[in-house]
Amino acid sequence: MLELKHITYTVETESGEQLDILHDVNLTIDERFVAITGPNGGGKSTLAKVIAGIITPTSGQILLDGEDITGLSITERARKGVSFAFQQPVRFKGLTVQDLITLAAGRPISISEACNYLSEVGLCAREYIHREINASLSGGELKRIEIAMIMARGTKLSIFDEPEAGIDLWSFNNLIQVFEKMHEKLGGSIMIISHQERILNIADRVIVVANGQIRTEGSRQDILPDLLAASTPCSVLTDKM
Repeated sequence: MLELKHITYTVETESGEQLDILHDVNLTIDERFVAITGPNGGGKSTLAKVIAGIITPTSGQILLDGEDITGLSITERARKGVSFAFQQPVRFKGLTVQDLITLAAGRPISISEACNYLSEVGLCAREYIHREINASLSGGELKRIEIAMIMARGTKLSIFDEPEAGIDLWSFNNLIQVFEKMHEKLGGSIMIISHQERILNIADRVIVVANGQIRTEGSRQDILPDLLAASTPCSVLTDKM
């Protein structure tokens, strides 16, 4: 279980003023699949990076299964069981897909086991296991490989920051199927930052972040009707919340 207590993240503007990107955020995540949505610039990605340890909050406390991880680095949090997937997955020249999945697992694994993880995310293992993580892979392929790595790790909390960013419609449709399968098979919690209705619609809980604060939260049945009443979730959030 993840707990955020009074999390604030403040930056200094060019004019020297203090600006709260996040302000007094209190949040508990214990569900299997949580979606965080809200208008652009509302603080969603910052919140994800604070949880992952990429950004250190100005004040507040972060607990993972009761342990205070506020001061831990991203590497230390990864060891505790927190995974983070960037909007644009990193390419690693010289490393193969098998290398990355083995590193993610944190133990020696066979080619057969690595191939099983690739199969879980809908990739033909024979075609990908020995490929380098370079420009020859599409955005959709990289997203799937990244998910395979997270499945190999089996972490307590897996965070995805706008996984639909930069991929085509075909890849996105397949990505939804991968997340549905991941939801069924992966232990721990999955947290996805997204504007996409199809992702929000498979979440156990939807959290709306706007102006650096939690504006509303609840089951998708309670939250989605208001979000979808307008043309886009962002316009609803801006106009009504």
